[in-house]
Amino acid sequence: MSINGLIGKKISMTTHFEEDGSSNAVTIVKLGPCVVTQVKTEPKDGYQAAQIGFMDIQKINKPKSGHLARSQGKYRFLREFLSVDLSDIEVGQEIKSDLFKIGDLVKVTGTSKGRGFSGAVRRYNFKGGPKTHGQSDRHRAVGSIGAGSSPGRVWKGTRMPGHYGVDKVTVRGLKIVHVDSVQDIVYVNGALPGAKNGLLIVEKQF
Repeated sequence: MSINGLIGKKISMTTHFEEDGSSNAVTIVKLGPCVVTQVKTEPKDGYQAAQIGFMDIQKINKPKSGHLARSQGKYRFLREFLSVDLSDIEVGQEIKSDLFKIGDLVKVTGTSKGRGFSGAVRRYNFKGGPKTHGQSDRHRAVGSIGAGSSPGRVWKGTRMPGHYGVDKVTVRGLKIVHVDSVQDIVYVNGALPGAKNGLLIVEKQF
């Protein structure tokens, strides 16, 4: 299979035991099944890729319904994966978790947990102010944010309190330690971005 990734959702974390008795913290991912919804080619689209759909839904709008008519399905999520060879890919084809094998190195992309409006200590791991010498309300303050006369303003990008989380995060160098092709579940060593049931993109890393 020339597609190098799949769409899935984060289930939970657990401990996986190897045959030698060693254990690893792993994340359980429901990976697929995904269905090819569109094949993009170099002559027509300028690049080669396969678009796949994940997670059936009941209602979609008419433009999306027309787009998905050939694949005979209704999917909540659509993502593209670049491909060098499209000869074995066709619209409507189902791709399951057996695309991955135990030991494969992967990179996983997801959306980090949203933490709302946060202070700089939580958002950027600032040290905070002194706890003594008369400082009664500066324990978690940001401190100085710039000089008064030059430049006389706050530099763009200065780390300050604000919205924290809901960022696109990619974790590389992870390993597949277990594949259940019946339930389409894989175990990935380590922690993955996002909350439970969050969308994940799992791609082979070469």
